[in-house]
Amino acid sequence: MTPPRTLLKVENLTKRFGGLVAVNDMTFDVKEHEVMGLIGPNGSGKTTTMNLISGAFGPSTGTISMNNRVLSGLPAHEITRAGISRTFQLVKVLPGLSLTENVIAGAAFGHKKRWGAEAVDMAHQLLIRVGLETQIDLPVTSLTYIDQKRLELARALAGEPEVLLLDEWLAGLNPTELQDGIALISDLRKEGRTIILVEHVMDAIRSLCDRCVVMNSGTKIAEGTPQDVLSDPEVIRAYLGDE
Repeated sequence: MTPPRTLLKVENLTKRFGGLVAVNDMTFDVKEHEVMGLIGPNGSGKTTTMNLISGAFGPSTGTISMNNRVLSGLPAHEITRAGISRTFQLVKVLPGLSLTENVIAGAAFGHKKRWGAEAVDMAHQLLIRVGLETQIDLPVTSLTYIDQKRLELARALAGEPEVLLLDEWLAGLNPTELQDGIALISDLRKEGRTIILVEHVMDAIRSLCDRCVVMNSGTKIAEGTPQDVLSDPEVIRAYLGDE
């Protein structure tokens, strides 16, 4: 069997904000069709890493490449065009647009630049795909929190990304919504999508991720299967302290 190819490479990535080193010499890669968890305690640099991959920030040093093309330093819209889409830790929907128009925005500015009737059809399919079929005609402002997350996910998928970044997509959900959310991401996983998942919900990490990178204070402290990293003494100390 041919081993999966490396799709995304992060090499010696560092981000400084003045004297603060938010990400310190991070190196990891992501295989095609892999779900990789990026985990660690609050303030460990996970979202900054996602911001660097998506182009919200430029790195201080180091490189990010996909399909052997260097993306680090490009503006966010060019990285989206190259095939990376994301959701945000704080949900970002466009309240002045309809649900369909929110998703069309992802298709129009995404990897394959779809527009017109083709984009409308794709938007409706994706809204159904994420579980919003009964809300398609509702105003965005009437959506519940999880449905706003579903909408943002549909918009990210409309960009037809090769790599999907999910930044705490399951955060803030009640137990029933959480199980629905895990099932939805699990379905995306079964479709063979390549996903980087920042998450604090360990049940999701265990059930969804092939591999995890653990960060603490901006530095990678462990890498491996969820079972291996979650039993690593250094990882346990990072989450729980020396006691």
